[in-house]
Order: sequence, then C-alpha cells, then structure tokens
Amino acid sequence: MTEITIYSKPNCVQCNATYQAFERKQLPYTIIDLSEDNQAIEFIRKLGYQQLPVVIVGEQHWSGFRPDKINALIE
Repeated sequence: MTEITIYSKPNCVQCNATYQAFERKQLPYTIIDLSEDNQAIEFIRKLGYQQLPVVIVGEQHWSGFRPDKINALIE
C-alpha cells in the first residue's frame, strides 16, 4: 500500500471524519499538523489547497472529507 499522509489541524471536523474513515477501512496513515509545521503549510498552498484536510496518497491528492476517494483506495 502506498503511504497515506493527512495534512490537518486541531479541532477540524472534516479532518476527524477523514481519520475515522481511514481507521474503519484499516488503512494506516500519517498526520502532519499544520499548526506546528510552516513548511507543510507552504507545501499545501503550492498544491493549491485552502481547505483541510489535504490527503496525499502517492500521486493522488485531494482536500476535504472524501469518502468516495477513500473507498476507491481499497477497490
């Protein structure tokens, strides 16, 4: 399985929903907290995102809570 990275911040409802969806599918992921990492903020901005979470799986990436994208990872 390709590494899954979730860029998020504390108290983010869509971030928490995304974590739970990955956990239900038993897909391991790494969280990068943007409130503690200015370089990560710049990286996300360069990708063009303004909404969290930002999920990166290999060459794929998206923002927001996207159960359709998460489900597609296990198909």
